[in-house]
Parts: sequence; structure tokens; C-alpha cells
Amino acid sequence: MVNATKGLFISCDIPMAQFIINLNSSLPASQKFIIHVMDSTHLFVQPHVSEMIRSAIADFRDQNSYEKPN
Repeated sequence: MVNATKGLFISCDIPMAQFIINLNSSLPASQKFIIHVMDSTHLFVQPHVSEMIRSAIADFRDQNSYEKPN
């Protein structure tokens, strides 16, 4: 019998993958979303978390942006 799981495949660079893994590990066990870490640049996650991941990445980028003062 075949077991299949619906999910979202993420391909990214190593630092972004580590950011997503760290985000996952900061959540309680009932809210963890990573199904499988395939390698250092590919993750398989639950499909309903795509917007949450995008939002967390946008917040992280906003916090780490530098704007030159006038």
C-alpha cells in the first residue's frame, strides 16, 4: 500500500532553509509544520503554512534592512 502526504515543496538557499527550520523548532509540537527535511536546500512542509512562512520571511527581511539616512 502506498502512503501519500499532501504538502508544499520548498527549494531555497541554505540560510533560508535554516531560518525555516528554526521557525519550525520555535513552535509547540502541535504546530510544527515541517514534514521532511530532504537536504540542506529542500524542505517538504504542510501546505497550509505557506502564508505564515512568507510573512515570517518578510518580517525578518524588514528587520534586517538598512535604509540610508537623508
